[in-house]
Amino acid sequence: MNDERPLTRLDMLRFARRVVEHQAARQLALMDRWIADEERREAERQRRLTVRQAAPDWLIERGLNGRTTVYVHVGGCTSAGGRAKGISRDEAVHALTEGDVDPCPLCRPDTALGILE
Repeated sequence: MNDERPLTRLDMLRFARRVVEHQAARQLALMDRWIADEERREAERQRRLTVRQAAPDWLIERGLNGRTTVYVHVGGCTSAGGRAKGISRDEAVHALTEGDVDPCPLCRPDTALGILE
């Protein structure tokens, strides 16, 4: 392998170039992964934003048994669980005033609806 001749300056420069080329290729691959990750995060953020914008204005949350109502929420409330479904403004007002359903303590739909106790 080694010709027993000393490395020339040209040999060392060629070796240094290969090292830099290898390091640059690794750094570019890393940067490409970072870009792909960020693109995925941005696409997910856009998808969540679209879903949030399509959320109903008012939600009613059912209890674990599916029959009792627990809270009325403003649409998009983060505390509304998977048992919440969209309702109209009139249904939300009726549930809060006549249906004996509590307003969510986090999003305060009674305040948003202008219902004062």
